[in-house]
Amino acid sequence: MGIALGGLAMGVLIGPPYGAFMYEWVGKEAPFLILATVSLLDGVLQLIVLKPAVRKNEMNGPSLKELLMDPYILVAAGAITFANMGIAMMEPSLPIWMMDTMHAEKWELGAAFLPASISYLIGTNLFGPLAHRMGRWRCSLIGMVSIGVCLICVPQARKLVHLILPNGGLGLAIGMVDSSMMPTMGHLVDIRHVAVYGSVYAIADAAFCVGFAVGPALSGTIVRTLGFDWMLYGIAVVNILYAPLMYFLRDPARNEEKRSLIMNEECPVKYVTYNQTNGGAKDDDGDDDW
Repeated sequence: MGIALGGLAMGVLIGPPYGAFMYEWVGKEAPFLILATVSLLDGVLQLIVLKPAVRKNEMNGPSLKELLMDPYILVAAGAITFANMGIAMMEPSLPIWMMDTMHAEKWELGAAFLPASISYLIGTNLFGPLAHRMGRWRCSLIGMVSIGVCLICVPQARKLVHLILPNGGLGLAIGMVDSSMMPTMGHLVDIRHVAVYGSVYAIADAAFCVGFAVGPALSGTIVRTLGFDWMLYGIAVVNILYAPLMYFLRDPARNEEKRSLIMNEECPVKYVTYNQTNGGAKDDDGDDDW
């Protein structure tokens, strides 16, 4: 999961610095032409290497409606949405704020996101296995509080170098949440529904996309009405207030049938073992005859 999210980091968060550098030194058409070529080559390689085919699954997985009615899945999806909404709000508004307050050059507008890109890549690979040991709910809780603290620190910057620490911490914290909640979504399906993961990961991906769709859409209006500082303060408070909900994912309620299989509860039928060498006498294991 960490490797998969690392690929996501390379695509989503490295986009701004890549576009800024290419626009500054090559031209505005260059980044799109290069991306189109790479995407075409990637599609061809997938057809050759993966050989995609449609395979009918014998198990009927839970419906989207059933999963969306599950409060634990909604809590996990909400964490993914709010954790990514902060950086999504910053992407269109931070460059404008930097030009107004720092008089930043074009390449600096994209370079400001580079610490978040690198730390997110590190965080998803580091906290993938680490979150399993420390508890995914705890890792996500710490991550959301850290996101709030980093977002509050961003408006205090007055130079480009001042953005390195809060943006780096922001990327690391988002990596903590994403690498914890994505496996949690699959675990919730295992213990509460049928172990078919297509629908639940569709919800997880949709939650991620909602954050990156709603964030930029709201940022312009909020910045114009309240200002850049208060926009980040607001989403920081939302993350901090949402963080305690992660405690409910500590020990989610299990489906009764799943509980019996996973927890290996005592079977209601008791068996008596007889030793044939002792004339059929029952082994002395303390069980009563029945």
